[in-house]
Amino acid sequence: MGGLASIGVPGLIIILVIVLIIFGPKKLPEIGGAVGKTFSEFKRSTKGLMDDDDDETVKKDTVEEKDLKKSEKL
Repeated sequence: MGGLASIGVPGLIIILVIVLIIFGPKKLPEIGGAVGKTFSEFKRSTKGLMDDDDDETVKKDTVEEKDLKKSEKL
């Protein structure tokens, strides 16, 4: 219903306690590092996709401007 954004602080604390019980305190830094790397890679990938999309839009606009200029000369 509310999605991930509505978890709140108590929900995060419960999740952390469950993770601590399941994996133990020695594994938590490894898990945290893996999650952080995953999120940073995801962010980098989505930024790359957005940049590629912007580049294609610029190329399309440039081609359309050239076509418009050619039609105006005629």
